[in-house]
Amino acid sequence: MSDHNQTVLPLPPNAPRVRPNALVRWIGRSMLRLGGWRMVGEFPDLPKLVLIGAPHSSNWDGIWGLAAKLALGLDIKILGKDSLFKVPVMGFVLRQLGVIPVDRSAAHGVVAQSAAMILRADKFWYGLAPEGTRKPVERWKTGFWKIAKAAEVPVLPAYFHYGHKVIGIGPVFELGDDMGADMARIREWFRGVSKGKFHDA
Repeated sequence: MSDHNQTVLPLPPNAPRVRPNALVRWIGRSMLRLGGWRMVGEFPDLPKLVLIGAPHSSNWDGIWGLAAKLALGLDIKILGKDSLFKVPVMGFVLRQLGVIPVDRSAAHGVVAQSAAMILRADKFWYGLAPEGTRKPVERWKTGFWKIAKAAEVPVLPAYFHYGHKVIGIGPVFELGDDMGADMARIREWFRGVSKGKFHDA
């Protein structure tokens, strides 16, 4: 990681951005400052990637993640059940926040739908939690790897460290053909973070 250590990290040129809105960014930055949060690490200058956040241990992850998204002006997409979008107002709000509807019952599955969206776009950062639940888990779900592999994009790890009020961005992981080996490498990096190695990881 770089030695960046500030409330909001700079976004590189190729990162996808939402339409500029100074008020929205101010709200996001104010939320982070009032909460005592800061960011460490460095965003890669890539137009497409899969960003994974772990551990997913609190409902507050979504609040602080949204604050960071607003503060950065980052256009990152996350999954939402398509049923949530059937209520017009809810659907509008979710789309404004970067949530995209996915039909989990579709024959071609979430992986294929997600990979297709990334492949079609010029710029697309896709975020998800590999644990799939807030409960501690021994095994991660493999969907993020399958999506990144199918879309031929790297994986970017991110984390919330509540003890130090740190939102961290890790190094880019290029994927190989061995899913188990890739998952082990990424999980090992997160284990280092959990032991407080985020300043120089």
